[in-house]
Amino acid sequence: MSTQPDPQRRKDAARLRTRILPHPVLSTMMFVVWSLLQNSIAPGTLAAGAILSIAIPLLTNGFLEDAPQAVRLAPLPALLAVVFWDILTANIRVAILVLGPMSRIHPRFVEVPLELTSPLALTTLAGIITLTPGTVSANISGDRRTLLVHALSTTDPAAIAAEIKTRYERPLMEIFGC
Repeated sequence: MSTQPDPQRRKDAARLRTRILPHPVLSTMMFVVWSLLQNSIAPGTLAAGAILSIAIPLLTNGFLEDAPQAVRLAPLPALLAVVFWDILTANIRVAILVLGPMSRIHPRFVEVPLELTSPLALTTLAGIITLTPGTVSANISGDRRTLLVHALSTTDPAAIAAEIKTRYERPLMEIFGC
């Protein structure tokens, strides 16, 4: 007598898990963030977090159809370090620009050609750019091949585009497997 369940039972169990937790990583992250925001491990708080972290992905599953099934987390710490460093240094640069003479500010729109294809990865890239002081994601082309970025001050739009591609897009491509 075999102790292993038959393949059909395993498939049924996997389908049930997918129905209950269509995005387990998202549910786990939501539960952790909820718990941290509540700053409590009271049973009611944990129960509310568990209910929300299961219910919200179930209710929004139709919107998350294009979500990547496998995300590589190994490159994530390096990307986060780059983003945090860029936010810190950009704050200083923007403060110096804003407090200095207006003649040093050269605002421009920069078109960044994209290789990313995943909607979630594109949204993450746009968010990173907007979080970094001095740049704002303004638009994405209809074919999702070009991101329009407003830079507070630049004399070299090509350098801004190259920096965005190198520092943010390439690591995101590794993370999302694009």
